[in-house]
Amino acid sequence: MKINKIKEMSSPELEKELAELKSELFKLRFSLATNGLENPMKIKEVRKDIARVKTVLRQRELEEVETAQNK
Repeated sequence: MKINKIKEMSSPELEKELAELKSELFKLRFSLATNGLENPMKIKEVRKDIARVKTVLRQRELEEVETAQNK
């Protein structure tokens, strides 16, 4: 997932996407442990997507705090 696409999403959409990515990561790890995974690099991609979503959410949170303090 590209960072531009993530930044365009609203915060509730990002929360939903984060939950879906965490679920996908769990399934990939389970698949890797039980019967092997066709593409082990998929785990790395999902972890990076989770980090991107969390980063954008945190940036928005900090912006809200900053604007509240400046008022």
